[in-house]
Amino acid sequence: MSDVLVIIPTYNELENISLMIEKVFSFSKNFHILIVDDNSPDGTADIVKYLQEKYTDNLFLLERKKKEGLGLAYISGFNWGLSKDYQYFIQMDCDFSHDPDDLLRLYNTCNKENYDMVIGSRYISGINVVNWPMSRILLSYFASKYVRFFTCMNIRDTTAGFNCYSRKVFQNINFHNIKFSGYGFQIEMKFRVWKMKFKIKEIPIIFRDRERGKSKISGGIIWEGVFGVFGLLFRSLIFRKEFKRKIK
Repeated sequence: MSDVLVIIPTYNELENISLMIEKVFSFSKNFHILIVDDNSPDGTADIVKYLQEKYTDNLFLLERKKKEGLGLAYISGFNWGLSKDYQYFIQMDCDFSHDPDDLLRLYNTCNKENYDMVIGSRYISGINVVNWPMSRILLSYFASKYVRFFTCMNIRDTTAGFNCYSRKVFQNINFHNIKFSGYGFQIEMKFRVWKMKFKIKEIPIIFRDRERGKSKISGGIIWEGVFGVFGLLFRSLIFRKEFKRKIK
C-alpha cells in the first residue's frame, strides 16, 4: 500500500495516457495513480483498463458518465482517495505540462518538511513557462497577481494545478461547498486551505505546453476564475464556518 495517490483527470488523452502512467511507475517511490476519465470518446479509459492488467495493485480508474468540469473530476478523485488510507494526494495534468519528475519533490516537501499543501509554482522564481504564447503567459501571470491582490493570499501561482495535499486538509473541506471548476477551482482550493491556516509552500517548477493532443482550457474557464474571486470573498465573509478548520 502506498501513502500517496496521484490523481489525473482525463478527457481525450489517448496520446499521453500510457506514456504518463509508465513514467510515474518508473520511479522508485511507490506512487498509486487514479485516472478520473470523463467518458473520453477517443478510448482513453480503454488504455487504462489494458494497463491495469500490468499494474493490478497501483493503477485505478474512476469513470464518469460525462464531462462536467475539472473541479468535479478532482473532487470525485479526492473522495475516492479519502475512502482509502492515503495520506497525501497529488493532482496533475496528463499532458506532461506538469513534469512527472517533480512528483517526488512535491511529496517530500509535504511529507518530510511537514507542509499541508505544496504548490508546483510557475511564478515563485520568475516566470517558468515554456512554449506558451505571450498573451496566455501574461493572462495567467496577471490573473494570479489579481487574485493575490484581492484575497491577500501570499501565493504567487494561485491558478497552479500541480499540487500536493495532506489528508487532513481534505478532512476539513466540505467539497459540496466548492463552487468553481477550471481556474476557479484551483483558486478556491488554495483560498480555503489558506483561510484555514494550513502550512503552504510553493516550490518552483517548469511548466511546458502540451506537445500531444488538444488543450481543454477555454477563455470562459479562465474568466470564471478571475471574476469568481469576488463571490469567493463574499462567501468567506457570510459563511465563515465553511472556512474554519475543524480537524487539527
